[in-house]
Amino acid sequence: MKLAAVAAVAFLPSVAAAQQCGNTAAGFDAWVQGFKAQASGRFSPSLLDQAFANVTYNKATIRADRGQKSFKLSLSEFMDKRGGPAIITRGKRMKAQNAGLFSSIEQRYGVPAGPIIAIWGMETGFGGFMGNEHTLSAVSTLAYDCRRSDYFMEQLNAALTLVQRGDLSPNARGAAHGEIGQTQFLPLNVIRYGVDGDGDGHIDMVRSRADALASTANFLRGHGWRAGAGYQPGEPNFAAIQGWNAASVYQQAIAKIGAEIDGR
Repeated sequence: MKLAAVAAVAFLPSVAAAQQCGNTAAGFDAWVQGFKAQASGRFSPSLLDQAFANVTYNKATIRADRGQKSFKLSLSEFMDKRGGPAIITRGKRMKAQNAGLFSSIEQRYGVPAGPIIAIWGMETGFGGFMGNEHTLSAVSTLAYDCRRSDYFMEQLNAALTLVQRGDLSPNARGAAHGEIGQTQFLPLNVIRYGVDGDGDGHIDMVRSRADALASTANFLRGHGWRAGAGYQPGEPNFAAIQGWNAASVYQQAIAKIGAEIDGR
């Protein structure tokens, strides 16, 4: 399996919002038009028209952004809620069934199968459910929303870059915050860490298992992963896992599930 990394793409600063942010749907359509006018210096008008053709204010995204409560659970409660034992059991099978792929990934990136599989299982049930929200609507809504507009403006520009490259469909669907594919990368992380794991010339985080898993390993390496070092709390590679998700209980779950899968 060819695991050729795509050359790093220089990512330009975010286009400033042309309209004031808002916390309701009112003003969203005008904001979109203002954004498109300013973004036309970086993206062709035809691409912007195509990308925003079906973009709407996404109330489900706003509800999800305001209601993240599971991260307040204890580790055991979180493991039960997220199906930790089932992820471990199935994860061991996935490791065996994809032994060649995981061996190639570890050889290239230094990351063993366990934590990658833990992320894969917790994020999407091994690609079983990757979300049903319109990705560009989700990211545009959060770029417009006042809570984290600057952060998601970067994600919106990254998503448009992926559309321009042919790596994201304008009609793509994913998680509520615009996460993409089998391990749920935000668009800017696809730009920064996405790799062409199957050698077809594209980074397809949805349909290509090799792309998604190799990109996940590259993300961890990009956050300081050291080949051969431990990844439990207090060990050197736990810091790389912390880069994946800000919630400490999620970080601990990745480490725990990964260790069980790796037999550590």
